[in-house]
Amino acid sequence: MYNKFYRVRGRDQSITVATPGPPCMAHCISAARRVVYTAIMPELPEVETIARGLHQRLAGQRITDVWIGNKTNLLKSPARQIARVLTGARIVAFRRVGKHIVCDLDSAAGPAQWIIHLGMTGRCAVCEPGHPLAAHTHLVATLASHREMRFVDPRRFGKLQVVTGHKFRAPGQEPTTVDEDTFVALFKGRNTPIKSALLNQSLLSGVGNIYADESLFRAGIRPRRKALRITRAELLALRHSVQQVLAEAIAAGGSSINDYVDANGDEGFFQLQHRVYQRTGEPCLVCRTPIARTVIAGRSSHYCPKCQK
Repeated sequence: MYNKFYRVRGRDQSITVATPGPPCMAHCISAARRVVYTAIMPELPEVETIARGLHQRLAGQRITDVWIGNKTNLLKSPARQIARVLTGARIVAFRRVGKHIVCDLDSAAGPAQWIIHLGMTGRCAVCEPGHPLAAHTHLVATLASHREMRFVDPRRFGKLQVVTGHKFRAPGQEPTTVDEDTFVALFKGRNTPIKSALLNQSLLSGVGNIYADESLFRAGIRPRRKALRITRAELLALRHSVQQVLAEAIAAGGSSINDYVDANGDEGFFQLQHRVYQRTGEPCLVCRTPIARTVIAGRSSHYCPKCQK
Protein backbone atom coordinates (compact mmCIF):
# COMPACT_ATOMS: atom_id res chain seq x y z
CA MET A 1 0.00 0.00 0.00
CA TYR A 2 1.09 3.55 -0.66
CA ASN A 3 1.67 6.28 1.88
CA LYS A 4 -1.30 8.33 3.02
CA PHE A 5 -2.12 11.44 1.04
CA TYR A 6 -4.36 14.33 1.75
CA ARG A 7 -6.23 16.05 -0.99
CA VAL A 8 -7.23 19.67 -1.15
CA ARG A 9 -10.43 20.32 -3.06
CA GLY A 10 -12.52 22.42 -0.75
CA ARG A 11 -11.41 20.41 2.31
CA ASP A 12 -8.74 17.91 3.29
CA GLN A 13 -9.27 14.16 3.24
CA SER A 14 -7.03 11.23 4.15
CA ILE A 15 -6.94 8.17 1.93
CA THR A 16 -4.71 5.19 1.23
CA VAL A 17 -3.58 4.46 -2.31
CA ALA A 18 -2.51 1.04 -3.58
CA THR A 19 0.45 0.87 -5.97
CA PRO A 20 0.40 -2.33 -8.04
CA GLY A 21 2.47 -2.71 -11.18
CA PRO A 22 5.60 -0.93 -12.37
CA PRO A 23 6.69 2.50 -11.16
CA CYS A 24 5.74 5.58 -13.12
CA MET A 25 8.77 7.51 -14.32
CA ALA A 26 8.72 10.30 -16.85
CA HIS A 27 6.06 9.43 -19.43
CA CYS A 28 5.70 5.92 -17.93
CA ILE A 29 9.22 4.56 -18.36
CA SER A 30 9.58 0.79 -18.52
CA ALA A 31 9.84 -0.95 -15.15
CA ALA A 32 12.74 -2.97 -16.50
CA ARG A 33 14.95 0.10 -16.23
CA ARG A 34 17.32 -0.21 -13.25
CA VAL A 35 17.17 2.74 -10.86
CA VAL A 36 20.37 3.54 -8.98
CA TYR A 37 20.27 6.04 -6.15
CA THR A 38 23.31 8.22 -6.60
CA ALA A 39 24.86 11.29 -5.03
CA ILE A 40 25.02 13.01 -8.43
CA MET A 41 22.66 15.97 -8.48
CA PRO A 42 21.08 17.19 -11.73
CA GLU A 43 22.90 20.29 -12.90
CA LEU A 44 21.91 23.23 -15.06
CA PRO A 45 21.66 21.39 -18.43
CA GLU A 46 19.54 18.58 -16.95
CA VAL A 47 17.20 21.01 -15.19
CA GLU A 48 16.96 23.15 -18.35
CA THR A 49 16.10 20.07 -20.42
CA ILE A 50 13.39 18.97 -17.98
CA ALA A 51 11.90 22.48 -17.75
CA ARG A 52 11.72 22.73 -21.55
CA GLY A 53 10.05 19.34 -21.78
CA LEU A 54 7.47 20.21 -19.13
CA HIS A 55 6.75 23.53 -20.82
CA GLN A 56 6.23 21.87 -24.18
CA ARG A 57 3.82 19.31 -22.76
CA LEU A 58 1.98 21.18 -20.01
CA ALA A 59 1.97 24.95 -20.68
CA GLY A 60 -1.56 26.33 -20.90
CA GLN A 61 -3.15 23.51 -18.93
CA ARG A 62 -5.10 24.02 -15.73
CA ILE A 63 -4.44 22.13 -12.51
CA THR A 64 -7.74 20.73 -11.23
CA ASP A 65 -6.67 18.70 -8.22
CA VAL A 66 -3.60 18.30 -6.00
CA TRP A 67 -2.48 15.42 -3.79
CA ILE A 68 0.46 15.87 -1.38
CA GLY A 69 2.16 13.10 0.59
CA ASN A 70 2.98 13.08 4.27
CA LYS A 71 6.76 13.51 3.95
CA THR A 72 6.85 17.17 4.89
CA ASN A 73 10.65 17.49 4.88
CA LEU A 74 10.42 18.10 1.11
CA LEU A 75 8.15 21.10 1.56
CA LYS A 76 9.52 24.64 1.91
CA SER A 77 5.93 25.95 1.95
CA PRO A 78 3.12 24.41 4.03
CA ALA A 79 1.33 21.57 2.23
CA ARG A 80 -2.03 23.30 2.38
CA GLN A 81 -0.59 26.48 0.91
CA ILE A 82 1.00 24.56 -1.98
CA ALA A 83 -2.24 22.72 -2.70
CA ARG A 84 -4.39 25.83 -2.54
CA VAL A 85 -2.12 27.87 -4.81
CA LEU A 86 -1.86 25.08 -7.38
CA THR A 87 -5.49 23.97 -7.41
CA GLY A 88 -7.37 25.80 -10.16
CA ALA A 89 -4.27 27.60 -11.42
CA ARG A 90 -3.36 27.75 -15.11
CA ILE A 91 0.21 26.82 -16.03
CA VAL A 92 1.69 29.78 -17.88
CA ALA A 93 5.20 28.45 -18.39
CA PHE A 94 7.92 26.18 -17.08
CA ARG A 95 11.46 27.56 -17.03
CA ARG A 96 14.76 27.15 -15.23
CA VAL A 97 16.22 29.52 -12.64
CA GLY A 98 19.63 28.27 -11.45
CA LYS A 99 19.09 24.60 -10.59
CA HIS A 100 15.38 25.16 -9.91
CA ILE A 101 12.39 24.45 -12.13
CA VAL A 102 10.01 27.39 -11.95
CA CYS A 103 6.39 26.97 -12.98
CA ASP A 104 4.72 30.35 -13.56
CA LEU A 105 1.05 30.18 -12.60
CA ASP A 106 -2.05 32.26 -13.16
CA SER A 107 -3.89 31.47 -9.94
CA ALA A 108 -7.13 32.71 -8.41
CA ALA A 109 -5.12 34.98 -6.13
CA GLY A 110 -3.03 36.36 -9.00
CA PRO A 111 0.40 35.48 -10.41
CA ALA A 112 2.27 32.82 -8.47
CA GLN A 113 5.19 30.44 -8.93
CA TRP A 114 5.65 26.78 -8.12
CA ILE A 115 9.33 26.12 -7.38
CA ILE A 116 10.76 22.61 -7.76
CA HIS A 117 14.28 21.60 -6.76
CA LEU A 118 15.09 18.04 -7.83
CA GLY A 119 17.72 17.37 -5.19
CA MET A 120 19.64 14.18 -6.01
CA THR A 121 16.92 11.77 -7.12
CA GLY A 122 13.90 13.97 -7.81
CA ARG A 123 11.87 13.47 -10.99
CA CYS A 124 8.97 15.28 -12.60
CA ALA A 125 6.92 12.51 -14.19
CA VAL A 126 4.09 13.21 -16.64
CA CYS A 127 1.75 10.23 -16.64
CA GLU A 128 -1.53 9.14 -18.14
CA PRO A 129 -4.46 8.81 -15.71
CA GLY A 130 -4.64 5.52 -13.88
CA HIS A 131 -0.99 4.63 -14.33
CA PRO A 132 0.30 3.03 -11.10
CA LEU A 133 1.96 5.40 -8.66
CA ALA A 134 5.68 4.95 -8.17
CA ALA A 135 6.98 4.43 -4.66
CA HIS A 136 8.26 7.71 -3.24
CA THR A 137 5.70 9.84 -5.09
CA HIS A 138 5.23 12.96 -2.98
CA LEU A 139 2.93 15.17 -5.08
CA VAL A 140 0.38 14.54 -7.82
CA ALA A 141 -1.08 17.46 -9.78
CA THR A 142 -4.05 16.40 -11.89
CA LEU A 143 -4.60 18.48 -15.03
CA ALA A 144 -7.76 19.37 -16.92
CA SER A 145 -6.59 16.95 -19.63
CA HIS A 146 -6.69 14.24 -16.91
CA ARG A 147 -2.97 13.67 -17.25
CA GLU A 148 -0.94 13.92 -14.08
CA MET A 149 2.34 15.57 -13.18
CA ARG A 150 3.96 13.64 -10.35
CA PHE A 151 6.96 14.53 -8.23
CA VAL A 152 8.92 11.40 -7.33
CA ASP A 153 11.96 11.53 -5.04
CA PRO A 154 13.31 8.38 -3.33
CA ARG A 155 15.96 10.11 -1.22
CA ARG A 156 13.83 13.17 -0.44
CA PHE A 157 16.52 15.81 -0.93
CA GLY A 158 14.29 17.68 -3.37
CA LYS A 159 12.22 20.70 -2.34
CA LEU A 160 8.78 22.03 -3.27
CA GLN A 161 7.47 25.50 -2.55
CA VAL A 162 5.15 28.18 -3.87
CA VAL A 163 5.90 31.89 -4.15
CA THR A 164 3.31 34.66 -4.31
CA GLY A 165 3.76 38.42 -4.31
CA HIS A 166 7.30 38.35 -5.69
CA LYS A 167 9.40 36.44 -8.20
CA PHE A 168 11.79 33.66 -7.24
CA ARG A 169 15.43 34.50 -7.87
CA ALA A 170 18.54 32.34 -7.87
CA PRO A 171 21.24 33.30 -5.33
CA GLY A 172 23.99 33.77 -7.92
CA GLN A 173 24.59 34.93 -11.49
CA GLU A 174 23.12 33.06 -14.46
CA PRO A 175 26.17 31.32 -15.99
CA THR A 176 24.80 31.12 -19.53
CA THR A 177 24.44 34.90 -19.83
CA VAL A 178 26.83 36.45 -17.29
CA ASP A 179 28.97 39.14 -18.94
CA GLU A 180 32.77 39.24 -18.94
CA ASP A 181 33.33 41.90 -16.30
CA THR A 182 30.82 40.39 -13.88
CA PHE A 183 32.33 36.91 -14.32
CA VAL A 184 35.85 38.16 -13.62
CA ALA A 185 34.67 40.12 -10.57
CA LEU A 186 33.05 36.99 -9.09
CA PHE A 187 36.40 35.25 -8.69
CA LYS A 188 38.85 38.13 -8.31
CA GLY A 189 40.70 38.03 -4.99
CA ARG A 190 39.12 34.78 -3.75
CA ASN A 191 41.59 32.64 -1.82
CA THR A 192 39.82 29.39 -2.68
CA PRO A 193 40.36 26.70 -5.33
CA ILE A 194 38.73 27.72 -8.59
CA LYS A 195 36.78 24.44 -8.64
CA SER A 196 35.20 25.28 -5.27
CA ALA A 197 34.42 28.79 -6.47
CA LEU A 198 32.68 27.45 -9.58
CA LEU A 199 30.50 25.24 -7.37
CA ASN A 200 29.56 28.15 -5.07
CA GLN A 201 25.91 28.70 -5.99
CA SER A 202 25.96 32.22 -4.54
CA LEU A 203 28.42 33.13 -7.31
CA LEU A 204 27.14 31.12 -10.28
CA SER A 205 23.79 29.38 -9.97
CA GLY A 206 23.57 26.04 -11.72
CA VAL A 207 27.15 24.88 -12.35
CA GLY A 208 27.86 21.55 -10.66
CA ASN A 209 30.62 18.97 -10.50
CA ILE A 210 30.34 17.56 -14.02
CA TYR A 211 30.36 20.84 -15.90
CA ALA A 212 32.92 22.50 -13.63
CA ASP A 213 35.39 19.69 -14.45
CA GLU A 214 34.64 19.87 -18.16
CA SER A 215 34.88 23.67 -18.26
CA LEU A 216 38.18 23.79 -16.38
CA PHE A 217 39.64 21.22 -18.78
CA ARG A 218 38.69 23.24 -21.84
CA ALA A 219 40.09 26.40 -20.25
CA GLY A 220 43.34 24.62 -19.35
CA ILE A 221 43.05 25.44 -15.62
CA ARG A 222 43.72 22.95 -12.83
CA PRO A 223 40.88 22.64 -10.32
CA ARG A 224 43.13 23.30 -7.28
CA ARG A 225 44.48 26.64 -8.50
CA LYS A 226 43.48 29.50 -6.24
CA ALA A 227 41.01 31.82 -7.92
CA LEU A 228 43.04 34.89 -6.97
CA ARG A 229 46.03 33.55 -8.94
CA ILE A 230 44.12 33.18 -12.19
CA THR A 231 44.63 35.99 -14.68
CA ARG A 232 41.84 37.96 -16.31
CA ALA A 233 42.63 36.34 -19.66
CA GLU A 234 42.34 32.88 -18.09
CA LEU A 235 39.06 33.82 -16.39
CA LEU A 236 37.66 35.04 -19.70
CA ALA A 237 38.69 31.72 -21.26
CA LEU A 238 36.96 29.93 -18.40
CA ARG A 239 33.77 31.95 -18.91
CA HIS A 240 33.80 30.99 -22.58
CA SER A 241 34.33 27.33 -21.67
CA VAL A 242 31.54 27.34 -19.09
CA GLN A 243 29.06 28.80 -21.55
CA GLN A 244 30.23 26.54 -24.38
CA VAL A 245 30.02 23.37 -22.27
CA LEU A 246 26.58 24.26 -20.89
CA ALA A 247 25.23 25.06 -24.36
CA GLU A 248 26.52 21.77 -25.76
CA ALA A 249 25.15 19.82 -22.80
CA ILE A 250 21.71 21.40 -23.15
CA ALA A 251 21.70 20.58 -26.87
CA ALA A 252 22.56 16.96 -25.98
CA GLY A 253 19.78 16.76 -23.38
CA GLY A 254 22.12 16.74 -20.40
CA SER A 255 24.30 13.95 -18.99
CA SER A 256 22.63 10.67 -18.06
CA ILE A 257 24.73 9.50 -15.13
CA ASN A 258 22.93 6.46 -13.67
CA ASP A 259 19.22 7.40 -13.41
CA TYR A 260 18.77 10.84 -15.01
CA VAL A 261 16.05 11.12 -17.66
CA ASP A 262 14.20 14.15 -19.00
CA ALA A 263 10.49 14.97 -18.84
CA ASN A 264 9.83 12.64 -21.79
CA GLY A 265 11.64 9.72 -20.20
CA ASP A 266 14.63 10.08 -22.54
CA GLU A 267 18.27 9.93 -21.51
CA GLY A 268 20.72 12.71 -22.26
CA PHE A 269 23.83 12.10 -24.32
CA PHE A 270 26.40 14.65 -23.15
CA GLN A 271 28.12 11.98 -21.02
CA LEU A 272 29.40 10.62 -24.34
CA GLN A 273 31.27 13.91 -24.77
CA HIS A 274 32.87 14.04 -21.31
CA ARG A 275 36.58 14.70 -21.70
CA VAL A 276 37.65 14.31 -18.05
CA TYR A 277 34.65 13.69 -15.77
CA GLN A 278 34.75 10.11 -14.38
CA ARG A 279 37.53 9.18 -16.84
CA THR A 280 40.18 8.54 -14.15
CA GLY A 281 43.14 6.66 -15.60
CA GLU A 282 41.89 6.87 -19.17
CA PRO A 283 44.04 8.71 -21.74
CA CYS A 284 43.41 12.42 -22.25
CA LEU A 285 41.66 12.93 -25.56
CA VAL A 286 44.17 15.68 -26.40
CA CYS A 287 47.58 14.51 -25.15
CA ARG A 288 47.00 10.86 -24.06
CA THR A 289 48.17 11.56 -20.50
CA PRO A 290 46.09 9.53 -17.99
CA ILE A 291 43.28 11.58 -16.45
CA ALA A 292 43.89 12.23 -12.75
CA ARG A 293 41.41 12.48 -9.90
CA THR A 294 41.66 14.51 -6.72
CA VAL A 295 39.25 15.53 -3.96
CA ILE A 296 38.59 19.22 -3.26
CA ALA A 297 36.29 20.17 -0.39
CA GLY A 298 34.81 16.69 -0.41
CA ARG A 299 34.06 16.70 -4.14
CA SER A 300 35.88 14.58 -6.71
CA SER A 301 37.65 16.51 -9.46
CA HIS A 302 39.00 15.13 -12.72
CA TYR A 303 41.71 16.80 -14.80
CA CYS A 304 44.58 16.29 -17.20
CA PRO A 305 47.96 16.86 -15.46
CA LYS A 306 49.53 17.99 -18.74
CA CYS A 307 46.81 20.06 -20.45
CA GLN A 308 45.73 21.91 -17.30
CA LYS A 309 48.12 24.25 -15.49
